[in-house]
Amino acid sequence: MSNREFEGDAGAPLPDFTGASNIQLTTIAPALGVGSRQQPDYLDYDQKGRGIVVTMFANTGMSYLLGIGGGGLYGLQRGIASTPSSKFKVQVNSILNHCGRYGSKAGNTLGVFAVLYSLYEGLGDNLELDRYSGFDSTSPPLAAMMTGVTYYAPSGVRVAALGGALGLGAVGATYTAYSLVGKPFGSYGFLWF
Repeated sequence: MSNREFEGDAGAPLPDFTGASNIQLTTIAPALGVGSRQQPDYLDYDQKGRGIVVTMFANTGMSYLLGIGGGGLYGLQRGIASTPSSKFKVQVNSILNHCGRYGSKAGNTLGVFAVLYSLYEGLGDNLELDRYSGFDSTSPPLAAMMTGVTYYAPSGVRVAALGGALGLGAVGATYTAYSLVGKPFGSYGFLWF
């Protein structure tokens, strides 16, 4: 077969590669988008390998679902305990009302906590607070403290300080539990920790 047989509607013959051994790859590499660098090109990523927004969405979704489930179970218990009648339809209505009330309230609260925590932790990672403090990971405790302070700030300074202390204590308890188990902090990769 010759090049003339492959001339299609375009009318241009196919190139002849019989002398391809004379082609220098370094001269055509830039035309193909390949640089002449010796070092490989790596993507930039944060410490956990995920961006702030991806982490925020994952944490918020998981927290919201856990809140809906936990609040729904609590609502189920409260609905059964406080049913005003022995009729089946009234009992089902009472259970559904309580599950919806407590489930949505818990889910929304935990979802807001997760959004605030993820944003503060991402801010701490971007500012590289670990460099200034000397500790391995200062972003999670600081993020938890700031989440508590921000969430309870409309209630006053004392309540906001208590909320920050509770957030800091929760991460401190998590650090302690991880060290007792013998796992490094953040090795599970589940939810926030």
